[in-house]
Amino acid sequence: MKTILVPTDFSDTARNAARYALALANQIEASKIVLYNAFQAPVSVDPMVPTVQLLDMDLMKKSSEEGLQQFKEELKSEPFGSIEIDTFSEYNVLTGGINDLSKAVAADFIVMGITGGGAVTETLIGSNAVSVSLHSTIPVIIVPPEASFKKINQVLLACDFKQVLETTPVKPLKKLLESTGAALHVLHVNSSSEKALNVSFETMVLDGLLKGNNPQYHFVENESFTVGINLFADNNNIDMIITMPKKHGFFDSLFKKSHTKRLAFHSHLPLMVMHD
Repeated sequence: MKTILVPTDFSDTARNAARYALALANQIEASKIVLYNAFQAPVSVDPMVPTVQLLDMDLMKKSSEEGLQQFKEELKSEPFGSIEIDTFSEYNVLTGGINDLSKAVAADFIVMGITGGGAVTETLIGSNAVSVSLHSTIPVIIVPPEASFKKINQVLLACDFKQVLETTPVKPLKKLLESTGAALHVLHVNSSSEKALNVSFETMVLDGLLKGNNPQYHFVENESFTVGINLFADNNNIDMIITMPKKHGFFDSLFKKSHTKRLAFHSHLPLMVMHD
């Protein structure tokens, strides 16, 4: 029994992601999706307004629950809307509650939307989708606003061929390939300044890890990781990009754009983020 968890803030972007989740559930034969709304008290930035305000928590929860119920009814009219849809609402920070909920509902995937916000947003703030994907214990599929569902026949794994044995999330990757029947392409984007890698050894290791999945290996040169990935995806009918974010130090995470974040904001294809 497969379950897809769909966080929502009721925006158009979130609605598009939920429609994508329904179609994905149909392809992988998932039994249900769970709509999740984590609500918080509004934060005032006006120095003339007291920081602490008395808010009716029952009213906030009622509004969240009614929003979820209305959203659920909307989705029932969509293709594949006959798939079971559950809802869950709580007062929480999204990134704080989603791991506990994913365990409670035994979710296999999280599906959520993303909206670009310019250079400042991408560099310093990020987005809920990026934050969830970097901290989630299960794979997260980030759906761009303009992306519509295409049956997943071809998936692309972005790989740097560094410490493949220690960093490849074999179980979730195999689960995705088995549930979709998709062909796997492994792509390394090399820039002119990059040091030579022991690719043959790391390829042999990855072959062993993915025995039976018959990955196809590709190598391209491009000064931009994101451009290289997107060009290859467009030219090879890729339906989903997979990335495996590596753990960086605290200051790196603040001041350096990760490949995962760049792809999340600048790919027009769904991006699945997996962890080892």
